[in-house]
Parts: sequence; structure tokens; C-alpha cells
Amino acid sequence: MAYDFDFGWVLDYSPMLAYGVFTTIWLTIVGTLGGFGVGLAAAWVLTWGPRGLRSPIVGYVEAMRNTPFLIQLFFIYFGLPQFGLSLPAPAAAIIASALNIGAYSCEIIRAGIQATPLGQVEAGLCLAMTRAEVFRYVVLFPALQRIWPALSSQFVVVMLGTAVVSQISVPDLTFAASFIQSRNFRSFESYAVSLAVYLILAIAMRQVMNRVGRRFFGGSVPWSR
Repeated sequence: MAYDFDFGWVLDYSPMLAYGVFTTIWLTIVGTLGGFGVGLAAAWVLTWGPRGLRSPIVGYVEAMRNTPFLIQLFFIYFGLPQFGLSLPAPAAAIIASALNIGAYSCEIIRAGIQATPLGQVEAGLCLAMTRAEVFRYVVLFPALQRIWPALSSQFVVVMLGTAVVSQISVPDLTFAASFIQSRNFRSFESYAVSLAVYLILAIAMRQVMNRVGRRFFGGSVPWSR
């Protein structure tokens, strides 16, 4: 049987699709920034921070990296209200995304920090730099130079992973596609459009991250296309 393709509905539902795209981008930006901050702090604790905090950080990283993101999301949105902590769906999505990317970012950043030659650290201390200054200028900046491409790729993965937040009724792009499909019964067209939009967003985000890397780190690392 021949299938009659019909994408005419896109114009009718364009406001909903646009809002879904906006929500996906917003969740990605906030979650990524929050996750980067969490990952940076966790990596500092594991490499330069107090030893007493390292075991809890290791537990957090292992828990986040070895459990499904969807279950983490459900735990925050459906589980925490049992203890009196009820969060709006967008807030739960942001917190879950930030904690998840924070764990992966921690390991990436930590690998970059540990790749710093010990001699450079000792040289910084010999120049009367404080430990904070050594970490910032001698350790952290070169570490970010080395791991920025890997970190950028992880951020793109986070953007694609936000699709699951539709399971708690966050009106992102996936939610919009599912809603439209339930109204027009055009599953192929609905999800083909969302697939194309996700592809465009991923490529655009990768380009933005590459530009950010060039802006702050110059040509000191091999940037991907």
C-alpha cells in the first residue's frame, strides 16, 4: 500500500513546535551550565579538595553514572514528594540534568587535571603562587584546553537526553511531537520533523561549543569540525 506523506500540519502546529524547541534549548543551557559547575566542583574535591569529602563525591559520581537518567528524573519528580519536597516539572528536569551531566563532567575534568605534569605545579608553588592560583592558572586552564572537545560532545549528549523529560510532562520538543502525533495520527511525519530539528540543534550546539573553545583557548587544541 502506498503511503501518502503529508507535512501540511507543520504550519498548524508551528507555535507548539517552536515552544518545544525553545524549552529544549532552555533546559539544555541551564542544565549544562549547572552541570559544568557541579562537575568542576566535584573534580576539584577529588583532586585538590579535602580528603573527607572525596568519598561522598565518589559515591555521587558512581550513582549518577551507573543508573538510568530516566530513573533519576523519576526519583526527583515522583520520589522526593514523599518526603515533602515537591518540585515543578521543569525544575525537576533541570536538577536531574545538572546532577547527571555533573557526574560525567567531573570525570572528564578530573582526567584533564590529572594530566597536568607535577613539575608545572611545583614551579607555580616555587613562584610564591597560592594553591588557589596554581589550580586556576597552572592546572585548570590547561586541563580545560585538553578536554574541551570531549566535554563539548558530552554537552551535546545531554541536549539529546533531555528528550526524556517529556515523561514528566515538560513541554519540550519530544512532548510536542508526541502530542501532535496523538492528534493527527501522522507518526512518521511528526517524529521525522522532531528528528530533523534535534539533528539541527545538535550540529548547531557543537558549532557553538567549538567557537567558545576557540574564543577562550585559541588554537592550542585540535578542534573537531
